[in-house]
Amino acid sequence: MRAWRELRRSVSSALSSGDGSGPGGRPRRRAWEVSLSPLERVRRLLPPEKAAAVGRCAAAPPAPPEEEEEEVATAPQAPSEASGACPGPFRAGEFALAEMKRKHNTVLRLLCRLAAGSVLASPGGLLPHGNIIGQLPGQVLRTAAGARLLLRRPSLEDYVLLMPRGPAIAYPKDVSAMLMMMDVHPGDTVLETGSGSGAMSLFLSRAVGPKGRVISYEIRDDHHNLAKKNYGHWRAAWEIGHTEEWPDNVDFILKDISTAAADMKSITLDAVVLDMLNPQSALSVVHPSLKLGGACAVYLANITQVIDLLDRIRTCKLPFLCERIIEVTYRNWLVHPAKIKNCKSSQMVETQENIKEPSQKEYGEIHIQDQVVLNGSEYNESPPDDAETYRLVPYVARPSYWQDGHSAFLTKLRKFRPRLS
Repeated sequence: MRAWRELRRSVSSALSSGDGSGPGGRPRRRAWEVSLSPLERVRRLLPPEKAAAVGRCAAAPPAPPEEEEEEVATAPQAPSEASGACPGPFRAGEFALAEMKRKHNTVLRLLCRLAAGSVLASPGGLLPHGNIIGQLPGQVLRTAAGARLLLRRPSLEDYVLLMPRGPAIAYPKDVSAMLMMMDVHPGDTVLETGSGSGAMSLFLSRAVGPKGRVISYEIRDDHHNLAKKNYGHWRAAWEIGHTEEWPDNVDFILKDISTAAADMKSITLDAVVLDMLNPQSALSVVHPSLKLGGACAVYLANITQVIDLLDRIRTCKLPFLCERIIEVTYRNWLVHPAKIKNCKSSQMVETQENIKEPSQKEYGEIHIQDQVVLNGSEYNESPPDDAETYRLVPYVARPSYWQDGHSAFLTKLRKFRPRLS
């Protein structure tokens, strides 16, 4: 027992001496030396040759502040800035599109150009433009009467459908088909006959790009001025709401295309769009300037005009081949929750005849401040309490009065070289 006590005293005296050595002459380990650094842990998991490389990288001196600043300055820009995306909140001078829910699953769309001191008037109340400027798109704002409006930036399709118009426009469903027919590329030169309200000019301007060119002929003075006005308003608003400019590549010419044979001699066309009452009168003028194998898309209202066009090509022996005649249809669908009753689901598909049509008074309220009522699903609708007993069942929605009611025939002609006899 006495020997054990002496051993304990000697050990305690050695630990309290402060010489940095433990029992048996081993160096004493501090408390902070027990844990390893993250770099040491990684080094111990790697093979010896790779662990040495990790040690060299850790021992390298840090880069001076000047080099770090240069690396930050030469860093690539964000994809949103490089692609010309919208920078953020609404600004004064650009267009804003407000959507408000209506009856019969319809949405009222209001297009306005933001200006300080102006007010957006809607059936649900007034909303000052000052409340919109500075807000991010996609937010729901309330009018003075408490109605909710969904604000967002309009697309080119929205602007074309809601802009001021004189003659009937080329609807986006038909424009997209014609662009595919002509196979328009950036840098092409395209001729358009019949500027109208400027809808086709805007889509062609975006398709050919800054290096391309669009030549638009119009015979009527009022249509010519309206097309130039709508095109200029869209370009001005685009430059404010985006980081890149809309190309100024459309030449509006007030002249009858049938009398412009001399002007066509110095132009080489990649494609032609004919949107006029008598397109066969322009074929003899534009075909010398159209490239061999180029396409000509003709926008006609009924099949009788298509027959007259083909008969004129046959009798005049024009070097055009009719490749395709199509009619573009457009149908809206509304996905609606159908409740299951008595272990049987409700009718899966509801046809147009089974849908209750609105009264004539509702149709009379369609044109409100030159706006258009479009079909669409409701937004910001809270799910029902018994959501587990619902499921989505599609049925055919009531067609819009202007979309499905509008019928047009698209004829694709291609220039060819006739075989010599």
